[in-house]
Amino acid sequence: SSATIDFTSNIDSTYKEYIFKFYDIHPETNFRHLGFQANAVGGSGYNETITSTMFVANHKEDDTATVLAYETDGDLAQGTGFQSIIHAMGNGNDESGSGTLHLFNPSSTTFVKHFIANTNTYTDDDRSQNNFAAGYINTTSAIDEIQFKMSSGNIDAGTFKMYGVT
Repeated sequence: SSATIDFTSNIDSTYKEYIFKFYDIHPETNFRHLGFQANAVGGSGYNETITSTMFVANHKEDDTATVLAYETDGDLAQGTGFQSIIHAMGNGNDESGSGTLHLFNPSSTTFVKHFIANTNTYTDDDRSQNNFAAGYINTTSAIDEIQFKMSSGNIDAGTFKMYGVT
């Protein structure tokens, strides 16, 4: 059980792309969103400016509802909050979320830092939900830290891994 998962080293110019994979993420509290934020080199507070978009596709297990929708509360418009990447996770014993976040060229000091995320979760109301988020961290400073956390409460369980891609 952790309030945050922080990657504070090894995000550097070694690789042009970093992939974060997360498995069986389980929130402490029901109906929570997993989000991420970044720090520029020398920064603090995980509050970089982000512009993003998010949409979801889901299907309820009893076949009573399906959705393909833009998720207005999942995007940021030059915001400094945490970018949601898994939306509406349930905290039941059989509920969790998994997925991937790609961060492109975080060491660039010329361009903004693009990202894409594709995740899936068993929601708090018995849906399989695929979440798609994409955007950019609007800084030309190098990014060297990433933090993951729930919209509130702790991350009760799960595994986070980081990979560098040449």
